[in-house]
Amino acid sequence: MNGMRRREFLATAAASPLAMAATTPLGIDLFSIRSSGYTAFEHLDYCAKLGAKVVHFSEIRFLGSLEDEHLKKVRAHADRLGIRIEAGMRSICPTSKAFDPKAGTAEEQIVKMLHAAKLLGSPIVRCFLGTMADRVPSIERNIEETVKALRAVRSRVVDSGLKIAVENHAGDMQAREVKALVEAAGRDFVGVVLDSGNPLWAIEDPHVTLETLAPYTLTSHVRDTALWRVPEGVAVAWTRIGEGNVGIDAWIAKFGELCPGKTLSMEIIVTQPRVFPVFDPKWWDGYRNVPAWTFARFLALADKGSPRTVAPVAKERAAQREREDLEASLAYTRKLLG
Repeated sequence: MNGMRRREFLATAAASPLAMAATTPLGIDLFSIRSSGYTAFEHLDYCAKLGAKVVHFSEIRFLGSLEDEHLKKVRAHADRLGIRIEAGMRSICPTSKAFDPKAGTAEEQIVKMLHAAKLLGSPIVRCFLGTMADRVPSIERNIEETVKALRAVRSRVVDSGLKIAVENHAGDMQAREVKALVEAAGRDFVGVVLDSGNPLWAIEDPHVTLETLAPYTLTSHVRDTALWRVPEGVAVAWTRIGEGNVGIDAWIAKFGELCPGKTLSMEIIVTQPRVFPVFDPKWWDGYRNVPAWTFARFLALADKGSPRTVAPVAKERAAQREREDLEASLAYTRKLLG
């Protein structure tokens, strides 16, 4: 591309910043409406009404059952609605505080979910390591155990034709750590569920996360975040799309460019502020390996923010509020995508 053509291209991109995201399929992660109590079929019907092309069953509970006949019926219903399913499970790290040993070994749980995903027509099995609680005493040990679990099922995953998609989840890992996990396990069968909200719980700018993990991304969870300085450190609150201060418009545009054809799935969670006491030396026990340059970018986002309050939601209104948050976020994103 010569200089003139490049300038014309950049001018066009500036005028229509999401042009490259126009073909990005919109999806819904059902955690967005976790309080609704819907059956798998009701979930699909609701998402179809909202025009979703992909429905992300991020946890087994949203399916209701892993019985073969039930899964076949769920897939048939999705097919009738023109919806593609993505299937998921929770922690696969045996040493994580989030892991459920009552459900079997990590390997047994993964193999069981591979079978379910195959029946559902899902190209992936979503999973995660744990949460920010797993950074102490050693996130490195937890990464090693997760890699071990993944390697143990490599042949089964490859034979299935599916891929394991590890999410950067609830502040468990920063992008470079997720990348190291995928590389150590094997890129041929492991990729990433790229979440735009969880990086802030790992004191990371979500643009750094996207730039690092885009080559590994298989699908996404997208929501906005507001953060600002407080005396103890930084307050972080997840928000509807368009109500944060992390530059979500640019993030979505960049996702469309760097992850062409990958699903942009809404995982809308609106939270009360969570304070990260980054000025407390003891708090850094789980973050000793964080590069100064990435933390500086996180702080720069906080410096742009201003304090806000989030009204608590009564339990009896939670399901309705979640749907309102999701629908408002979808409307904003559709307008953004043109």
